[in-house]
Amino acid sequence: MSGERDLRKLLSGMRPELNDGSYVFCTLPAGAPLPTGLDPVATVLEAEGRTLVLRREEADAAGLAYAYTAGWITLRVHSALDAVGLTGAFAAELAAHGLSCNVIAGYHHDHLFVPEERAAEAVAVLERLAIRSTE
Repeated sequence: MSGERDLRKLLSGMRPELNDGSYVFCTLPAGAPLPTGLDPVATVLEAEGRTLVLRREEADAAGLAYAYTAGWITLRVHSALDAVGLTGAFAAELAAHGLSCNVIAGYHHDHLFVPEERAAEAVAVLERLAIRSTE
């Protein structure tokens, strides 16, 4: 099944869902092995090292440092990887409400990491954007 490309359909069908738990961004030095027992939500390999996005409890148990704790929102619409405008539209809306957002695109869905203490507010902002997009 190919993903949706029509921006209006993408926005109106976002169906943002807040996942349970607290998530953190940690880093490991370049070339360092992944500690045993970790199950990251995502990893990103950069020249400076490997970024891990994982449950806060896992980071704490592994003794990994972090400076940002996030809520994880999944947009349930199946967006095409080459869709144009979705990230810009929701990022602008969240920014208008003073909400930062770190985005990771999966094959089927976009995943937003927002400040944990404002995650429910971010979902509400996205739900209002979806409603406005149907009008």
